[in-house]
Order: sequence, then structure tokens, then C-alpha cells
Amino acid sequence: MAQPPDRARRRPPVYPPPEFPPRWLPAFAQVPPAIFPVLLGLLGLAGALRLGLGRLDLPLAAADLVAGLVLGLWAFGLLAYLVKLGRRPGVILEDLRVMPGRTALAAGTGSVMMAAVVLSPFAPGAAQTLLWIGLALHALLAGLAITVLAGLPREARGVNPGWHLLFTGFILGAPPAALLGQEALARGLIWATLPVALAIWGASLAQLLRSTPPAPLRPMLAIHLAPACLFATSSALTGQAHLATGFSVLAIVISLALVSAGRWITLSGVTPLWGAFSFPLAALATALLRQGGGLASFGMGVLAVALVAVPWLAWKVLKDWPGGRLAAKTNAATA
Repeated sequence: MAQPPDRARRRPPVYPPPEFPPRWLPAFAQVPPAIFPVLLGLLGLAGALRLGLGRLDLPLAAADLVAGLVLGLWAFGLLAYLVKLGRRPGVILEDLRVMPGRTALAAGTGSVMMAAVVLSPFAPGAAQTLLWIGLALHALLAGLAITVLAGLPREARGVNPGWHLLFTGFILGAPPAALLGQEALARGLIWATLPVALAIWGASLAQLLRSTPPAPLRPMLAIHLAPACLFATSSALTGQAHLATGFSVLAIVISLALVSAGRWITLSGVTPLWGAFSFPLAALATALLRQGGGLASFGMGVLAVALVAVPWLAWKVLKDWPGGRLAAKTNAATA
């Protein structure tokens, strides 16, 4: 068979063609929301490490050092996105139009409440302020997300695991509320968000039985683990032992289901969406460490895994932030 001429074998031109000279962007004009799930995971890991060292009666200095480093990194990431938002406030609506963007921004407002947990042993007053700021920002984000969802095509409005972070995400305020002595607020957040979580779990299960999610989006299934862990932790902190044990068992069941389907979930290879694994893993360790007996021992094993996996996931995601690679991979809007 005759070979095609050389020009016919040439690769098609790149589209869109690269800009030359490259377009200059102001600092932080393209901060990707995808940084927030791993920052949330690191904050959760800092809290879990402190619990684990306390269980082993070891000095807490290492946990305090990790807490300081993680809080600094989180504050930098949050400030960077606020600078982007300050350049053009409407950019948040563009980030909310993309499903991974909505989920990541919910992790961002949720991280304010998780930062309150990490800060509570050192500065209870500042932690209290962060708790209320986080709840207010999360409510504002949920309202904006509903507005954006209402304007999207019907097929883009389907229930997905990210809805847990958006609409059940207020439960992230229950642990810091309990730690800061606001037990009534913590219990209120538990009972207010529990029906939401149950509805999302039910709708997601029905959806999963009807259709198979695309491979690139499957890592987001790990988010289903987080609410069970947070309900277990919050119930333990508010003295609801039976509820805490029940949710801990549910968390273990969900985690075992995720592990058994691990090869299927990770079929598309490492992507920024793998950040969805980080916080549920740290939250599972925390939830189990808050229990007693065998559950706490299992929690120590989960913590050992999380101490390796969560920083690795954070590195894999955050290393692509400089230079705009992470923004390009996740379709982040530009201010």
C-alpha cells in the first residue's frame, strides 16, 4: 500500500494556537478552586494527628508544628482566591458553573470551619470567629450555587457527591462548635444536616444503580464517606455515644465499599479530582479515634495511611498550581 505523503502524515495544528508572546496575567488572577479539597484534607489531617498522638500519650509538639504549617498554607491559598475574587467578583459564578469548581469552592468555605478545629486548642477566640465566618460564607456559597444550578441545563443539575460538601457541608461547623463549648449549635447542625445527607445518599445510590459515572468523575464518590465521618465525630463530641458508634460503622462500610471498588474508581489515573480522597480519609481517622476500643485502634491504622496519602495527594495537586497548569486542567475561570 502506498504511503501517504509527508504533509498528510503531519500532526494537525494545535488549537487554539499558543499565544506569543504568552499572555501576562496579574498575580492570583487564575487561582484554581481545586486547591481547596487538598487544603481541607491537610487541615483534617492536622486535627487527626493531634488526636492520634494524644491516644498514644506522646508529646503534641509534632502535631502543633504540623498545625502551624498547614494553617499557614491554608491561609495563603484562601488569601490567593480572595485576591482573584477582588479583581472581578463575578468570577465566582463562572467557577460555580463547573461541577468540580462547585465542589472545590464548597471545600474552600468548609475549610474555614475546619481551620477553627485546628486553631481551637491555641486561640479559642479566633477559632470562634472563624466558625461563624465559615458558616456565613458557606450559606452564601450554597445560595449562589443554587442560583447557578437553576440556570444550567437539566442534565447538568443532577445530584452528585459534591452536593454533600455544598448542602451537607454545614456539618463541618459541628465539631468546632462542640470543641468551643457551643453544644446546642453542634447538635442543631447535626439534626439539620442529617436529612440532607440521607437524601443525597439515597439519590446518589439510585443514580449509581441506573447509570455508570464517567471514569474521570469517579474519584468524587469518595466524598460520600465524609458526612458519615463528620456525623460520627460530632455525635461523639456532643455525648451521643450510640449515634456516634452507628455512624462510625456506616463510615467503615462506605470506606470498605470504596476500597473494594478502588481500581474502578481510579481507572482514569491521577488527576486533580484525586483531591477528593484527602479529606474523607482524614475525617475517617478522626471519627474512629473519637470512639473507644477497637474502633480507635482501627483509627490509628487509618491515621498511619492518611499521614502518607494526604500529603502525597496535596503535593500531586498543588505542584501544578504555579504556572497555571492546575487552572487549565480544571477549567478555572480567570479574573
